Amino acid sequence: MSKLLCPLLLLTLLPAVVPLFCYTCVFPAISPLDCIRYPMKCPPGQLCLSSRAVGQKGDFRVVLYEKSCVLPALCGVTGEKYAMGLNFTFTNECCNTHLCNEAAAAPAALCWTVTLLALLSLQSAW
Repeated sequence: MSKLLCPLLLLTLLPAVVPLFCYTCVFPAISPLDCIRYPMKCPPGQLCLSSRAVGQKGDFRVVLYEKSCVLPALCGVTGEKYAMGLNFTFTNECCNTHLCNEAAAAPAALCWTVTLLALLSLQSAW
């Protein structure tokens, strides 16, 4: 009986919902540079966002990239904005797994990163 009690006790201490971790940019990046990013715990109900905005005026073209957490209502949205004297067309893409808004992460490194983040979130919950 005592062999079952310890695992059951540990299961009750785990949070009901594991928070989603996504990359976020310190500031938007201008192509071909990638943004300076770091993992962030998203608020409940949010997804990971990768956004791309292309601005053009004549022959001058700028591409901006951004990563963050976002409400599902903003996923799959495409639109236009005018900023800095340029017309920007943006596209938002979302995903719902840990750190999925990283363009190219090595599978082994991603696995260890997710494991470490999950352990850190469990530690902060205690």
